[in-house]
Amino acid sequence: MAHERHTAPASGAARTGLAVAVPRTPGRPGPGGAAARGWAGLRRQRRWLVPFAVVLLLAQMAAAMVTAAREQTPTVDEPVYVGTAAVYLHQHSLAYNPEHPPLGKLLIAAGVAVADPRLDASFTGDQGAVGRHLLYGSGNDPWRVMFWARLPVIALTLLFGLVVFAFARDLAGTAGGLVALALYAFSPDLIAHGSLATLDVPAAGSVLTSAWLLWRARRRPGLCVPSAGAALGAAVAIKMNALPAVPVLLALTALAVWPARRGRPPGGEPGRAARFGAPAVAAAWAAVAAGAAVAVVWASYLAVDPRLRRTYPGPVPTVHGMRAALVGLMPFPAAYRDGMRIQFGLEDRPWQGFLFGHVYTGARWYYLPAALLVKTPLGMLALWAAGAGVLLAVRRLRRAAPYVLGPPAVLLAAAMHSSRDFGTRYALFMPMFLAVAAATAVAPGRGRRALTAAGVLVALVAVSSVRTYPFYLPYSNEAFGGPAKTRLRLHDSNVDWGQDLGRLADRLRSRHRGERVWLVYKGSGVPSFYGIHAADPRTVPPQRVHGLLAVSDSAAAKATGRLAQLIASSRAVDEVGHSITLYRR
Repeated sequence: MAHERHTAPASGAARTGLAVAVPRTPGRPGPGGAAARGWAGLRRQRRWLVPFAVVLLLAQMAAAMVTAAREQTPTVDEPVYVGTAAVYLHQHSLAYNPEHPPLGKLLIAAGVAVADPRLDASFTGDQGAVGRHLLYGSGNDPWRVMFWARLPVIALTLLFGLVVFAFARDLAGTAGGLVALALYAFSPDLIAHGSLATLDVPAAGSVLTSAWLLWRARRRPGLCVPSAGAALGAAVAIKMNALPAVPVLLALTALAVWPARRGRPPGGEPGRAARFGAPAVAAAWAAVAAGAAVAVVWASYLAVDPRLRRTYPGPVPTVHGMRAALVGLMPFPAAYRDGMRIQFGLEDRPWQGFLFGHVYTGARWYYLPAALLVKTPLGMLALWAAGAGVLLAVRRLRRAAPYVLGPPAVLLAAAMHSSRDFGTRYALFMPMFLAVAAATAVAPGRGRRALTAAGVLVALVAVSSVRTYPFYLPYSNEAFGGPAKTRLRLHDSNVDWGQDLGRLADRLRSRHRGERVWLVYKGSGVPSFYGIHAADPRTVPPQRVHGLLAVSDSAAAKATGRLAQLIASSRAVDEVGHSITLYRR
C-alpha cells in the first residue's frame, strides 16, 4: 500500500483536465485512531495557509498601490479620464475622449462619484483642459478627487490577481498558483499602473479573464463561454488596443468547445454527427461569445448616453482602404467607430521616442521587448522563460499553451507595430499572462528542485520590488542600474509621467527654501497649486537663468536647443522620485 498510486482530487489541475498521478505519502497512518485525527488536523491547518498566503500577497500589493495613489500627483493622462468621468456623471455626454470607449472611465466614475467634485458646466475647452479645470479651477481638492478616482482601478487590479491565481492553479496546482500570484503582486509595472486612474490595467486584465474563462469552458461551456465573451467585450469597451485579441479569443472559444472528441466511440473513429457537426457547434459557441462581447460594448455607451448622441466637437479623421473596411465592419455604436478613426489618425503622427539614450522620430519594432527587458525584475524574466518553455515542451501542459501564450503574443505583435513608443503600459498583459505561464515551472511532477529554484527567484523578485518602494513608475532592474538609472534608457510613462510634482514641492520647501526656481515640467499638474512658483527657463536668455533648475527627466532626455545648453552648463545636485532632476546654476 505504501507505493499505491491514486488520482489527485478534483481540485487545481485535476479539475480542469490536467490530472496528475501523485504517490501516496509513505508512512501515512491508516484510518481511525489518534494518529488519523492528528493528520486530519494538520491538513486543515495547511488548508488555511493557502488563503492566508493569497491575502498576504494581495495585501502588500494593495498597500503599495494605495501609498502610490495617495502620494502621486496626476499623471499626464489621468485628468483626461477623471474629467471625462465627471462629465459622464453630470452631463451624460460622450463629448470628450472618444478615442477610448467609456467602460474604463465609468469604472473611474465610481470613485469620482464618491469624491463628488464640482463640475463647472460653463467651462469650454479640450479634454485635457476640462480635467485640469475640474481638479484645479473649480474649488475641488485634487488630492481627494484623484485618490477616489484611483481606488476602483486598485480594487480591480487586486481582483485580477485572484484571476491569475485561479488560472495558474488550474494548470499547475496550488504551488503554481502561489508562484504566479507572487509574480503578479510584486510586479513593479502592475503596481505602478494599477494605482493610477488609467485604462491599461483594466483592459489587460479583462483579456486575461476572458482567456481563463475559455480554458474553463472546456468543462462548463454554458457558464463560461458567455462570461468569457463579456470579459472580452469589457476589454474592447475599455481600450481599443485590445481589438487584436478578439479573433484569437473567438478561435479559442471554438477550440474549447470543439465536440469531436466527445463524440468518439470507445476504440473507434468519431461518429458522423460529431465529425460533421463539430464545426457548426464550435461556430455557434463562438457566436455566443461574440454576441456577449458586442452587447457589453453597446451597454457601456448606453450607460453614458441612452440616446447615443455624437457630441464630439473635434474633427474625426477620414480613413481609407483596409482601415475604412475594418471600421465599417465593427458592429459597435457610431461613437466607437469615430474613436477608431481618431486612433488611426494618432497612429499616423510622427511621434518622438527615446531608447537607450537615443532620441528618434517614428517607432522601433523592438522598443517594447527592450523596455520590458529593462523594467522587469530579473527573477521574473527567468521564470517567464522557464514557464513558457515548460508549457510548450511538456505534453500534458501543451494543450494550455494557446490560452496562456496566444493572446499576449498577438497583442505584443500588434503593439510592436504601433507608432507610439511611450512605455511598457502598452504591454501590461505580459506580466499578467506570463505569471500564469511561470506557474508551470513548478507543476506537479517537476520535482523539488524546480520548486526550490522558483522560490529563490520569487524571493529575488520580491526584494527587487520592495527596494523600489514607493517609486514604482521609474523602476528598472539591477542589470540596468535600478530606478535611479532608468531615465538614461527610457522616458515618458516608463520614468516620468508627471507623478512627482507634489514631492518636488516638498523637496523645495525642505531643502531649497527661498531659492530662485526654474521649472521644465512634463505633466498635467499645476505647479502653483502645490506652492511651486517658478518660471520657464526657455523663455528668457540663458545668462538670466540662475539658481535652481528643476527638469522632468522625460524633458531632459529629449532636450534640444536652449534647454540642452542649460542642462549642459549646470550641475546636478538633487533628484525627486527618480523622475525630476534638480540642477544648480
